[in-house]
Amino acid sequence: IALARAVDERMWILNRAGRVPFVISGQGHEGAQVGIISALQPGLDWLVPYYRSVAGVLTFGMSPREILLAQYAKAVDPSSGGRQMPGHYGSAAHNILSTSSPVATQILHAVGIALAARIRKTGQVALTSMGEGASNQGDVHEALNFAGIQKLPLVTVIENNGYAISVPASKQSAVIDFATRAAGYGIAGLVVDGADVLGCYRAGREAVDRARRGEGATLIEAKVTRLTAHSSDDQQTKYRTPEELETEKMRDPLPCFREQLLDAGVLNDEIVERIAADNAAAVNDATDWAEQQPDPTVESATWYVYSEDHP
Repeated sequence: IALARAVDERMWILNRAGRVPFVISGQGHEGAQVGIISALQPGLDWLVPYYRSVAGVLTFGMSPREILLAQYAKAVDPSSGGRQMPGHYGSAAHNILSTSSPVATQILHAVGIALAARIRKTGQVALTSMGEGASNQGDVHEALNFAGIQKLPLVTVIENNGYAISVPASKQSAVIDFATRAAGYGIAGLVVDGADVLGCYRAGREAVDRARRGEGATLIEAKVTRLTAHSSDDQQTKYRTPEELETEKMRDPLPCFREQLLDAGVLNDEIVERIAADNAAAVNDATDWAEQQPDPTVESATWYVYSEDHP
């Protein structure tokens, strides 16, 4: 969680310094992502993330260097070779599927992966995530309906931060808890506090185990907070009050989990300082390394668009 936050904060600094063009942040979502995704088995299962999944893809095996490569749109970027917007994370080596810009389309891909896993009897589970705004798209209904009928090994996570860009959840849906929709598809549904990392892990563990036993899909709604603007092109102070923004800081999973671990004796001040120093070094290394990597060439612009062979 702390590493994801350090990477995320660096992305904002680089954007404001004019060194990378665009940032879409996961600050406030890290606890839910790390907790739930930790229940998956790297190297076996599949992760189909969305644009805020900085902590999620780090948890599943991507490195800070690879995250920064996407920000700089470098030729060796594993997500897309510098061809997609930042935030469209993917890594074939880690079973992380790169997604496209239209929101919620990734759930159809995750359902396809889950169906293939069931047919092939691989024991794999596919987990996909999205915001609550994206969950209102028709693709989500089609995907969850099919997953329910087929009892697919699928875990769908709605990271509900209360806003679809600037539209509050109260104007997006008639239900308060998006997870209640699961009943309509005949799948399991549950709501978790996104600031409760261990609670998120328990929810993820339950859902993954259910999927692996062949008992079908689960819809998890994690109530999270969005600590930054929707993106580097958004100004959230135009639609969120200073009082709301200040209150939401209390739901930040990073200090909440840190205090929980300190109280339990798992952490102490020395360990906290060492983790911060290690994360700072990793982020500095990733920034310097990614910045030095080559940009895509003009000649490579059409690679992988058509069926011709390419390097």
